[in-house]
Amino acid sequence: MTPALPNTVQIREVGPRDGFQNEPETIPTADKIALIDRLARTGIKRIELTSFVRADVIPQLSDAVAVLEGVDIPDGVSRSVLIPNERGFDNALPHRELFEEIGVFCSASETHNHKNVNRTIDESLAGIDALVPRALEAGLEVEAVIATSFGCPYEGHVDPEKVFGIVRRLIDAGAREVGFGDTTGMANPVQVAAFFGEAIARFGDEVLLTAHFHNTRGQGLANAVAALQAGCTSFESSFGELGGCPVPAGATGNIATEDLVSMLHEMGVQTGVDLPAVLDAARAVAEVLGRPLGSHTLVAGPVVWG
Repeated sequence: MTPALPNTVQIREVGPRDGFQNEPETIPTADKIALIDRLARTGIKRIELTSFVRADVIPQLSDAVAVLEGVDIPDGVSRSVLIPNERGFDNALPHRELFEEIGVFCSASETHNHKNVNRTIDESLAGIDALVPRALEAGLEVEAVIATSFGCPYEGHVDPEKVFGIVRRLIDAGAREVGFGDTTGMANPVQVAAFFGEAIARFGDEVLLTAHFHNTRGQGLANAVAALQAGCTSFESSFGELGGCPVPAGATGNIATEDLVSMLHEMGVQTGVDLPAVLDAARAVAEVLGRPLGSHTLVAGPVVWG
């Protein structure tokens, strides 16, 4: 028997941050602004615009303030920024009127966390403990993302109990949403179904649980279906299948927003997203980058019956 599916899901677009930071070149600020303005008119209600990370670490996002000041985001679309640490939050706070959400993060793998931010997991969580109350006091929504939730390219298997222990820490810190990142595309659908079934049973009444899949090994959409069937109603994706992870080699992009929307609509699950408009945005970013992108719907077009 086919598991019942939710009627609706929400999609958070992460391409302007997760995607742009992984491009080898720096995209001109004006092009970023134009692309974000397109995305903001597709029906997507949450967009991660940029990050307050050190410019020498990720120069592709060194124009964070200029992007936030330049975009024209309609009412009802929430603007989010990624915050790497308390110093990043200190830099972001003077621009508080330009965004409604922040994202904080750590890894479930010690090795990945050290290579990514040069901290232990406990050190990252201590920083989050200090940062989240300040964000809530400033009236911001907080999403906490756990990278390598399903597997680590350095350590291999990641025990779900370890991930769930981090979830409890993040909820206790005040996070209103927890995202699970398949950072290098190591998850499989059976694993995902069991993981989200347990996560929702434990934490679903306390916090929004979000799936963030990468298509590194071609299983991203299959994993999204497995999470959906387990009851997940919140997903992150990136237009054009942009993104990846800057740490290990070969960690290619997120699942494409247009592929995810196309699949969900074909399955009768509503997103509120205008698929042709997202495809237009994906075509525009492909033109800016001057190369073909990984999105399947961008190549084949949406399914048309009759």
